[in-house]
Amino acid sequence: MLLSAFTLFHVVLSLIGIGSGLVVVYGLLESKRLDGWTKIFLTTTVATSVTGFLFPFHRITPGHVIGVLSLVVLAIAILARYRYGLAGGWRPTYVATSAIALYFNVFVLVVQAFEKVPALRAAAPTQSEPPFVVAQLAVLVIFLTVAVVAAVKFHDVPIRTAHAQAGR
Repeated sequence: MLLSAFTLFHVVLSLIGIGSGLVVVYGLLESKRLDGWTKIFLTTTVATSVTGFLFPFHRITPGHVIGVLSLVVLAIAILARYRYGLAGGWRPTYVATSAIALYFNVFVLVVQAFEKVPALRAAAPTQSEPPFVVAQLAVLVIFLTVAVVAAVKFHDVPIRTAHAQAGR
């Protein structure tokens, strides 16, 4: 009972992270910071990665590797956004790391869909069959494209400058 409640909590965090991440990426494409959505995205995505390590396990899985990579990427995104205020090279760094963190969450969502949805599981029971590979490649191509376009379009004023000008 406790494990199923924790699993539900983890899944809800993940879905909130994905949903808010999609809004954040839309904001990047429109050259908007969307401060509130960004906080939700970064917080829930960090929480998703951390809670993933709290499930019982007997060996390191690909999910654990993705979780570690996600936390590293998220740490860089948080530094770029909140410590360095998107100044200079930190702006494209933030865009790239945010897109990567969201991609990792969606990657795991696709894996889970192919494990839990009977029709998808039947189409790719070992997750090495063409339907699974095509789905993951499509997600990768979409995220690479969106990340590149967002890096080009996101020309927001650095956060420190915006705060300094607002205080005058």
